[in-house]
Amino acid sequence: MVAERLAEIVGPAHVLSRQSELLVYNSDGLPGYRRQPRLAVFPGTRDEAIAVVRFLAAERLPFVPRGAGTGLSGGALADDIVVVGLHRLKKIISLDVENRRATVEPGVVNLRLNKHVAPHGLLYAPDPSSEAACTIGGNVAENAGGPHCLKYGVTLNHVLAMTVVLPSGEIVELGSKVGERDGYDLRGAFIGSEGCFGLALEITVKLTPKPQAVRTLLADFTSVDKAAHVTSAIIASGIVPAALEFMDGATIRVVEDSIYAAGYPRDAEAILLIELDGLEAGVVADQETVRRICLDGGARQVRVARDDAERMKLWQGRKKAFGAMGRLAPHLIVQDAVIPRTKLPEILATIHAVSEKYSVMVCNVFHAGDGNLHPNIAYSADDPAESERVHKAMVEIMQACIAAGGSITGEHGVGLDKLGYMESIFSETSLNAMCELRGVFDPERRSNPGKVVPVHACKEWHGIPGSAKSRGAREASPLEAEPSRPIAR
Repeated sequence: MVAERLAEIVGPAHVLSRQSELLVYNSDGLPGYRRQPRLAVFPGTRDEAIAVVRFLAAERLPFVPRGAGTGLSGGALADDIVVVGLHRLKKIISLDVENRRATVEPGVVNLRLNKHVAPHGLLYAPDPSSEAACTIGGNVAENAGGPHCLKYGVTLNHVLAMTVVLPSGEIVELGSKVGERDGYDLRGAFIGSEGCFGLALEITVKLTPKPQAVRTLLADFTSVDKAAHVTSAIIASGIVPAALEFMDGATIRVVEDSIYAAGYPRDAEAILLIELDGLEAGVVADQETVRRICLDGGARQVRVARDDAERMKLWQGRKKAFGAMGRLAPHLIVQDAVIPRTKLPEILATIHAVSEKYSVMVCNVFHAGDGNLHPNIAYSADDPAESERVHKAMVEIMQACIAAGGSITGEHGVGLDKLGYMESIFSETSLNAMCELRGVFDPERRSNPGKVVPVHACKEWHGIPGSAKSRGAREASPLEAEPSRPIAR
């Protein structure tokens, strides 16, 4: 009955209910977590999306909003409940060049928006590595960042206003297209809520003028430690690069062996990819300062991209590094901890020690400028012993980051993957406050149930009509109750 009623709203071609059709939606970009949806529905217009949410509200059915499925925390998975896919809502509704803003639907792909505004000398600054596939709605849900967030900030800094449908079906306006409103910043609360507060139907974003000059530098090092120390030295100089990215030797060689080869020095143990932008005179001066800091810090050489083609090739290698790791093994787990930048040398040494302890290869590629680590381990989920070692290694790495004064996520979100770490970061009082805030947007806890806040701290999943839990389905296994469990399900 549910599938038939949804088909009346969006058309039969846009409702999937056969298990074989739903297989593609049982994972996101982090393949270690798998949940099979009961069905999936794909509205094609704003009115259809509202009608779908209102029908689910009337039936008191839980659902999971989903964009392009490029997330890396298991956050868009539906455990025997409804997936509401928003990728068909892909209109660029308006472009206001004079006021430097655009209004888009949630399914607009990040890179498509940038191509649309580029002829006007503008850009949408957040640039996740998945920008060719990820959507603005997904960016909002996860508060996505990217390499250039060091200077330009994350999604939160670039969203002015949203039209949102709450899980109840009520339509609300958050933020303002023309400036700050008085009162609480509900726009800020919604951004990064990981689909737990409802669906964004229209999103007005701030656009940024393209910089007058851009310089991309590649500094290579014979040791990870030297590159890590240079990272802090650059920021300590007072220069804030547009991007400051780190890749270790293992990652360099994986990329250079792939179709994304960028011309990185294969014998380097680390490289820093540094981008400077702004006014021509200032960029020239900063380029010389950064070059000198790198050389004084032990860089073998500092290369400057000759033109846009070389610059884009260097960036392609960085942004496609995760894809290149598919050459190593059939499965990949990536973490997303944030640490104080000055702790980079210490934590990278710890990561190396952990990799040797558990006989796993860790590939480090991350946003060094803001201390946002991405240790990756390629492995085979079909090998229980290897999966066990990978799990233990990732837990130790995360615990080391937390002990260093860090946080458990910089841009990938909590989702399912980091639920087990939440109590290491937040007190019971703070977790309860998160539950209460969620209750303002979704009193019945039907939107993306079981994510972000541990169930025992926020009784958000139990007893929800239509969910697997409420029908007596199994509880999470002991393996799934632990954080970062890299096994296929």
